[in-house]
Amino acid sequence: MVHREHQSCIEACVRCAQECEHCADACLSESDVNMMAECVRLDRDCAAACWLAAAFMSRGSRFAADVCRVCAEVCDACGAECAKHKADHCRRCAEACRKCAEACRQMTRAAA
Repeated sequence: MVHREHQSCIEACVRCAQECEHCADACLSESDVNMMAECVRLDRDCAAACWLAAAFMSRGSRFAADVCRVCAEVCDACGAECAKHKADHCRRCAEACRKCAEACRQMTRAAA
């Protein structure tokens, strides 16, 4: 089964998507929501990219590597933004983004 080959990447994507969803929601409760606007935008984009990548890998799509390449880029951007903030939820999100980007890049190399 193709999805088993990419199980660790699927799991990294799901964890990252969950952290991004949580981070976006938590950012909306921060005292200066305007300062967190870009973080929320990137959290939402990243979560969507991660869910999509996990789905493509799970079903063995021939486009999974392409989606994972984009996912890694979105994770890099989201992680960099989250790393600018001191909130615990942003720190956890940045770490999940870093791990997911790394897993997606490994997946694309393995698929090549």
